[in-house]
Amino acid sequence: MSKKKVLLVDDSAIIAKQLQEILDGSGDFEVVGQAKNGREGLELFSSLKPDIVCMDLVMPELDGLQTIRSIMSLDKSANIVVISAAGGVGDQVMEALNFGAKNVITKPFQPERVLEVLKGI
Repeated sequence: MSKKKVLLVDDSAIIAKQLQEILDGSGDFEVVGQAKNGREGLELFSSLKPDIVCMDLVMPELDGLQTIRSIMSLDKSANIVVISAAGGVGDQVMEALNFGAKNVITKPFQPERVLEVLKGI
């Protein structure tokens, strides 16, 4: 079985590194790109065509909600998973799900939960 391609969009290098380690260690996923803001994320989504996008909500230049809306307008079948600090942005998480995000992973990460969510997509 081929690995699912994942694009990470998060302005925190530490968070992106944690996610990359979890995904690389699973054997089921390959991180094909990392973006530090929504604008980069949008460009990489178009060029890399990932199977899954892990999207932070709070970022500079273009926030997660705007980026989710833009990606969904490009590709209605995009698989976007929101990365969110637990309890920090409840309304934004609901909005993201309404825009088409498939699920939410809360920080700090529990590796089993990350893999469970992404494998379910």
